[in-house]
Amino acid sequence: MKKIVLTGGGTAGHVMPNIALLPSLRERGYDILYIGSYRGMEKKLIEQENIPYRGIDTGKLRRYFSVKNFGDPFRVVKGCAEAHRILRKYRPDIVFSKGGFVSVPVVLAAHYLRIPVIIHESDMTPGLANKICFRSAAKICCNFPETVKYLPQGKAVLTGSPIRKELLAGSRENGLKITGFPDKKPVLLVIGGSLGSVTVNNAVRRCLPELLKDFSIIHICGKGNLDHDLDHTAGYLQYEFVAGELKDFFALSDIVLSRAGANAICEILALKKPNILIPLSAAASRGDQILNAHSYEAQGFSCVLEEEKLTDETLLSAVRSVFVNRSAYMEAMEKSGQKNGTAKIIDLIEQTADGKKEAKA
Repeated sequence: MKKIVLTGGGTAGHVMPNIALLPSLRERGYDILYIGSYRGMEKKLIEQENIPYRGIDTGKLRRYFSVKNFGDPFRVVKGCAEAHRILRKYRPDIVFSKGGFVSVPVVLAAHYLRIPVIIHESDMTPGLANKICFRSAAKICCNFPETVKYLPQGKAVLTGSPIRKELLAGSRENGLKITGFPDKKPVLLVIGGSLGSVTVNNAVRRCLPELLKDFSIIHICGKGNLDHDLDHTAGYLQYEFVAGELKDFFALSDIVLSRAGANAICEILALKKPNILIPLSAAASRGDQILNAHSYEAQGFSCVLEEEKLTDETLLSAVRSVFVNRSAYMEAMEKSGQKNGTAKIIDLIEQTADGKKEAKA
């Protein structure tokens, strides 16, 4: 039986693509182990999938000054030692990394043990954790054609992102049953990212009286971001996090308002949902969401509303415009040819793992 280690964590965007690979890996007969942080959100998500999980110590890689920068390198070194022990005992044929700071010790340890590594870079420009790991990778998967020029020559593979099978099997009828919404009113689905977005949440809630005149609203607002004063607002449902119901909420939605994390927008594209993207501002990030969003806007997939320009008026205008022009957005996405990247990634894993076995022989 072939063995694979999956790694990645910190946000759902570093975990959900790994989860999307699980059904295909099981079908191919892989024994699967996940290595993540001791207390990261990936632990709960992976254990829910009945996958063995091993935790390691991790240190966050920051581009800004912080007192923690003095201690975290030692945690990374400790994590490398822990990952080395786990990998040496488990002896996988391959490691697949989705990035995030937890993946660095795992990838470096795998390289030391001569275990082939495949990395997936979701954003248009590589993050720091993945940059550190590039030298240790056999292949680097990416979502955007523009990303290839940022990757080491000969390692880049344009695969797209793996999409969870269940997301493609949603039911509008089930969505109506879960929400109790009237079938005659269009539905706006708001997704603020796995950690939520105070900016997006507040803007949507300020605009509720106007939005609810034309739409029913499903608002996924992130952990700790519920507003219980709005619990009994007709036509408005809020959730901290959604798992099993998400496929039906997507099927029910007519348009989507979302942050521009790479995993989220790849799912929106795969589902061909007209959308408004509000990327995380450059002041609060390295600007990757802005690049992701404008790539989609240039291809006709999305309407982009920069956070700095987010007002009640611009939000309402964007939602109404996208709804009126939704057919044009759907047509552009249909013509894109960008599909679920799961099959390409699984084939690449198979080829790389088989190549290691042939080299041993």
